[in-house]
Amino acid sequence: MNEIRVLIADDHALMRQGLKKILEMEKDITVVGEAVDGSDALEKAKALQPQVVLMDINMPGVNGVEAIRAFKKEGLNCGIIILTIHDDPEYLFEGIKAGAMGFVLKDVEPDSLINAVRAVSRGESYIQPNMTKELISEFNRLSEKNARKDDDHLTKREREVLTHIANGLSNSEIAEKLVISEKTVKNHVSSILRKLNVMDRTQAAIYAIKNKLI
Repeated sequence: MNEIRVLIADDHALMRQGLKKILEMEKDITVVGEAVDGSDALEKAKALQPQVVLMDINMPGVNGVEAIRAFKKEGLNCGIIILTIHDDPEYLFEGIKAGAMGFVLKDVEPDSLINAVRAVSRGESYIQPNMTKELISEFNRLSEKNARKDDDHLTKREREVLTHIANGLSNSEIAEKLVISEKTVKNHVSSILRKLNVMDRTQAAIYAIKNKLI
């Protein structure tokens, strides 16, 4: 049976002791060290070479997410499980984006914690089942936000031009509608295509309709 070496990083001694007691009831899991913050976790991980790190996300000094980024920057080959009292999907998303392989709440059942440690030690990811929906929702929210971030840079006039493009008007027709020169319309169209990162008027129209800009 292969030993799973675990490092616990949490600024609360009672939490570390409780986690250690739960984990070491399993024959295949050994807690090789404890850390009180992210910086301490990084140094101990370098020295102890754990396969799995249980990382509290809210710690003084270097917090969990910052520590995960530091682990990845240093090239440490260990799976990190975020451990937190917060069920806010932003914590989950930020941790996963930083490089964590697991996410469990501190009120998780011991069996689920053990399953998370074993899964991550095998190179698998583990998200506490009741948090999966929140992760997907947060991913979709941020994806939509990123997809639309360039929309905010369109000027009021560019939005007017885009609306007319989507309605199938030509440059000359748009110029007549807005009482501006056709050359000015062409400049607006070029700016719209660049800001929306599309190739032509048709793609701009599709983008506008799809993202409810008009």
